[in-house]
Amino acid sequence: MLRRLAPALPFLAALVLGACSSTPAPVYKAESFEAETPFQFHSELAPKVLCERGKRALLSQGYEVENVSSFSLRGSKFFQPLSDHQVQLRITLVCLESGEHATVYANALQTRYELKSSGTSTGLSVTGIGSISVPWPTDKSSLVKVSEETVSDPEFYRRLFVLIELQQE
Repeated sequence: MLRRLAPALPFLAALVLGACSSTPAPVYKAESFEAETPFQFHSELAPKVLCERGKRALLSQGYEVENVSSFSLRGSKFFQPLSDHQVQLRITLVCLESGEHATVYANALQTRYELKSSGTSTGLSVTGIGSISVPWPTDKSSLVKVSEETVSDPEFYRRLFVLIELQQE
């Protein structure tokens, strides 16, 4: 039985190794471009009023808001779920006219950072003797971006749009 499989072993090994090193499919192939998405909310308000309500909604939740224009804005908020992790949530709102009404388009980007430490070592080289490397007792810590992704949870956007709708001028 083993002798029958012997000629196929190199092929099977290549198949197994190839499966381990395969690259993931490009993400753009899964992009569906549907007409209705959780990223948009239709309103009977004027675009400028809708964006003003969006600004008030973000400010009411502790976001730092910057106006890009009168019809778009960006809000940022930092979270620290663990002592060595930080997450930034950045929300962009764009308010556009659509017929007699307006639509607000929202995009939330979540960026995760981790605290990374690096010790340093000092090297000393003396001619004729050689070199020596000594660990230096300093600790340099810095936040390093480890991931970034668009928030695609429909419930997140539903809560945001409900809050925008509840804002008063």
